[in-house]
Amino acid sequence: MTTLVIVGAQWGDEGKGKIVDRLAEEADAVVRFGGGANAGHTLVVGGEKVVFHLVPSGALHARPRCILGPGMVIDPQVLVKELDVMRGRGLLTEDRVLVSERAHLVTGAHFLVDGLREQGPNAIGTTKRGIGPCYQDRAARRGVRVADLAHPDELRAKVAGLIEAWRPTIEALGGEPPSAVQVADAVLGCADAILPYVGDTTDALHRLRDAGKRILLEGAQGTMLDLDHGTYPFVTSSSVTAGGACTGSGLGPTHIDRVLGISKAYTTRVGDGPFPTEMHGEDGEALRQAGGEFGATTGRPRRCGWLDIPVLRHAARVNGLSELAFTKLDVLSGMETLKLCVAYELDGERVDAPPSVGLERVTPIYEELPGWSEDVTAARSVEALPAKARAYVERVEQLVGIPASILSVGPDRAETIERLDPWR
Repeated sequence: MTTLVIVGAQWGDEGKGKIVDRLAEEADAVVRFGGGANAGHTLVVGGEKVVFHLVPSGALHARPRCILGPGMVIDPQVLVKELDVMRGRGLLTEDRVLVSERAHLVTGAHFLVDGLREQGPNAIGTTKRGIGPCYQDRAARRGVRVADLAHPDELRAKVAGLIEAWRPTIEALGGEPPSAVQVADAVLGCADAILPYVGDTTDALHRLRDAGKRILLEGAQGTMLDLDHGTYPFVTSSSVTAGGACTGSGLGPTHIDRVLGISKAYTTRVGDGPFPTEMHGEDGEALRQAGGEFGATTGRPRRCGWLDIPVLRHAARVNGLSELAFTKLDVLSGMETLKLCVAYELDGERVDAPPSVGLERVTPIYEELPGWSEDVTAARSVEALPAKARAYVERVEQLVGIPASILSVGPDRAETIERLDPWR
């Protein structure tokens, strides 16, 4: 029996989808516990790329049950499309997918508010998928939940109520409130396709755990986008850390056995907000092109920079990480010199962790390591890696204080080195 949490240790886009997909083969259930269609998990299997935004990344394996937890905010139209993808691949068998009746639904009104805000002077670079406004409605206790799909009259009343609540904001931003009838119709149009998969996911998870099954909890975004522990206000609207895995799934803290943090071999960020190690000009563009750093959800180019050790230390602390999975090591091949940000300087003082205020003013303190020229994509053991690549990984382990149990040396599922079994 093992319950394993996977979280992003940076600003998201760390390659969580591939690692979850890899580990899901041995899992009995894979669970999304937060976020919504603002997450895009890209999987490459046999050279074919598949992107899921809501369904857990383990969906391409026949074994695990795919669970969408109560902490999620679900775009019903996206969910229907992803269920169709699974059905087309022969993977949507009976009881394969379970959607929490407590999860909230993203509506057209949420999309409208999100888009209008991002056109204004206070834009923070969201994906414009309605996530923030939906979480606001949840906190204000006026949200529409998945369970409401079975009660059309109540759903229509709730939609009308939330649109009226948003009316002053929409009009102040220069928009026109949408028709409550049309918004509700769009949501209810998905009801027949979704309701067969709706149930009590918390009860299902506890039954699986009591039966000694393996449960994989799949995070979205990354620690530095967490509402409490990230670079506020340039953050997402939910808890994306290991603590959020508990509240967003219904499993308690004592039910978690291990927490795996995912980190790229360098750092990326999408949208606005401080990014101490960002590389500008030709160097940043070269890394972006080498790593294919364009958002799976929005297509936006990601900002790229050197690996930030203070960020990883912070992630290790607030998540209680037991180990790291290090992705995109292959992208660094061919770089003559590599830099690791080991600390910051802020107002003349050395700082070893990201400050809650003033991160945009820090100066990175770098340590340089020699790069390697060899192609590492064929390596299937640490010993097969170039000595300089091994030294780079070992130095990161020393600085962060936890081992790297998995090394990803290419985008395909098979291009992976497993040093320790996370299910151990």
